[in-house]
This record gives sequence, structure tokens and C-alpha cells, in this order.
Amino acid sequence: MRILGRNHKRIRAFPSTSVTTRSEREVDPRSVGVRPQDVEAIWSAVVSFYEAGLHPALGLCIRRRGEVILDRTIGHARGNSPKDDDDAELVAATPDTLFSFFSGSKVVTAVLVHLLADRGKLQVDEPVATFIPEFAHRQKHRITIRQLLSHEAGIPDVPPELLGLDMLETPDRILSAIYDLEPKFTPGTVPAYHTLTGGFILAELIHRVTGMGIREFLAREIGEPLGMRHFNYGVAEDELDEVAVDAFTGPKPGWPMKQTLERALGLSVPDLVDLINDPRFRTGVVPSANLIGTTNEISRFFDMLVKGGTYDGHRILSPSTIAKAIEPQSPGRFDRSIKIPMAYSMGFMLGNDPIGFYGPHCGQAFGHIGLMNIMGWADPERDLAVALTNTGKPMPSVDTIRWFEILRRINTRVPRDGSGPLRQLR
Repeated sequence: MRILGRNHKRIRAFPSTSVTTRSEREVDPRSVGVRPQDVEAIWSAVVSFYEAGLHPALGLCIRRRGEVILDRTIGHARGNSPKDDDDAELVAATPDTLFSFFSGSKVVTAVLVHLLADRGKLQVDEPVATFIPEFAHRQKHRITIRQLLSHEAGIPDVPPELLGLDMLETPDRILSAIYDLEPKFTPGTVPAYHTLTGGFILAELIHRVTGMGIREFLAREIGEPLGMRHFNYGVAEDELDEVAVDAFTGPKPGWPMKQTLERALGLSVPDLVDLINDPRFRTGVVPSANLIGTTNEISRFFDMLVKGGTYDGHRILSPSTIAKAIEPQSPGRFDRSIKIPMAYSMGFMLGNDPIGFYGPHCGQAFGHIGLMNIMGWADPERDLAVALTNTGKPMPSVDTIRWFEILRRINTRVPRDGSGPLRQLR
């Protein structure tokens, strides 16, 4: 066992075999050019990460050439967080457990905007104020949709009032607070990660263009065609118990990470974990941060993208639109909010060679990272769609190296022989 958490409570250790659940959706990986021993090697890296004691629950779903070769969970959806008593009821995580995608939500919101561009309803180089005149207030009249998608709109700071969960019941007040922001940086000059602000404006943009709320639009345009049961911003109140509980697994970050995180997130990590477990957050609409679905559903979304915008006979958007959406906008430039070099496209975090966010030799990959070790990405070179979900919120430590080992094994065990429509365009 490892000592974790602000009160130094322990996450109870369990034999990995007793808390692992495998989906019946898994196919023989040999049918898509992957050896069974390679799949098991990937999963053993997940088991090792679980055994580090950082995450009460983890899930991994991998699609190769559209087929599910791995869809498993390990650990508990609730009952085994550092704050839980030893006699707390344990609820096992399963492939049907709902996980929060957190900042990975930004990708979904961005794709909805690109879908509108695909249909000729807007152009990404138009000013946001063309559709939302109120947004022009305080020198924001020239900010374009492209800049907002690429974290170059210059309004990264989270207004303090946005962190009050009661505000989610009055979205007009949220928008008014963002309309009142003045750019911190000249729009279009530097990347600065927009934790929350961009998502709310993009959701309002979708509403102004379609007349629909973003939840309804996502369900109609992506959720239903892809056969999603969940996969939307927040859940209904009667579904709250289906969502895995997130846990701060300490220790508390020190300088300079503490200041960097609080600047980007608007809260300390322990306070943020309390917020994201709050029913108001989980039932609200936070387009940058509270997409909730199963690990399989998140993988399915990225599979649609790696297939060039189609899924099970349904055309969602064109390959050329996806290719434009993943064009680098600020490759390797220093992000003024999170203080590291970032490679953004219009809505995606991009992979890199020889090593990047999605592991080694993943220069064609695109996706997003969520708080803290959550990931979803598509890799055209390997014809791969991956979702890695979890519930621990640890700070970087020696044990987080085991997280990178999961990525390394995926990229070394699955050959780069993809030949789908997206790779041909790139």
C-alpha cells in the first residue's frame, strides 16, 4: 500500500485479478494485425499503473481498424478514495462505468464547430462577434473562431464567478462574465490555454447558429449516429451513481507547480476535486470540462475521426474538414498559461516525433488530455483510437512514469501500417 492524500489515508490495495473487468466487445486482435500477447502486454502496463496506488479506477479501450481489441477496467468506481473509510461500500468499475473526460471535452466541442463549418454554416476565420455581437465588448471584436479553437484568443483567465457552481443554473451570467473580459494577450499572437472560457463561447456560438443547446446538438449529430447511450455534457440526476468518483491522491503540489495549476484551473487541486464531484457540476453543462461517457464511447468518438468522419455507415463530417481541424496552429510554441511548449490545432493537442503527448513515434496522432492522466486520441498511422480514463488526481511523481509506459507499449506493440482515408490526406 502507498500513503496518499492530504490526510495520508491509504487507498486500499486489491489483487488486480479481483478488480479487473473485461468487456465482451473485445475481438481476437489477430483479426486486425495485433498479437494477443501484445494486447496483454499493454494491459499489464495498466495493471502496473493501478498498483502504484494513484488511481482508484482506470479504464482503457483501444480500437484498431474499427475493432475493439481491448476494453477493460480495473479498480473501484466508488468506495476506495483516500477520504473513504475502510468500511465504505466498494463498487467495482466496469466497462459500463461512466467517467468524466474533463478537458478532453474541448475536442468534442471543437468537432461540433467544425461540423458547422463542414456544412457551410460558418467559417473559422470569421470573428466570433459576427454570431455573438455581445462578445465584441472590451476589444474582442476581432477575435476569430480559429483563435478561440486554438487557445490564441487571449482570454485564458477564468473569471472567479465562473467557479461558483450555482452559476451553471444561469448560463447567461456566465456568458456576461466572459463578455466583460479584456484580452490579456493580443489575440492571435501567443497560445495561452483557455481552461473554461472558450468552451462556453463556442457552445453559445453553436446555439446562435443552430437554435439548439449544445447537449441537444451533440446528441443529435454525434451521439445518436454513433449509438452512444451517454457521451454528453453532464448526466441526468438519476444517473449520478453511474459516474465514477474522482479522488485527490496527493501530496499537495508545491511551488512552482502549485501556482501554475491554480492559474490554469482557477482553484487548488484538492478544491477542484471537490468541485468536480459535486452533483451540480456533474449535471450541468461545462463544454470545456464535463463530457461524461464510458471509456468505450470516448474511443468510439475518436474511431469516427480516424475513419475520416464516418461510423457504421453514418457520415458525420468530411475527411477534408477533419484534416483542416488537425492542421498545426502553434507547433511547439510556449503556452503562456500552462508554461510548457504545446502543439495545438483547432481544438486538438497534437502528437509529436520522436516523442509526444501520446507516446513515442506518434507524430500523426491528435486528441486531448484531461485532468490528470486521462487521454483520448486518434492515430492514423496505426489506424488506432484510444481512450484512457481514470479517477485519481495525482501530482507528477516517480510513479507517473508507469503512465507513460502504457503509451509506450501501445505505440510499440501496434504496427504503423494504417492506410485509412485520414492518413492518405495527411
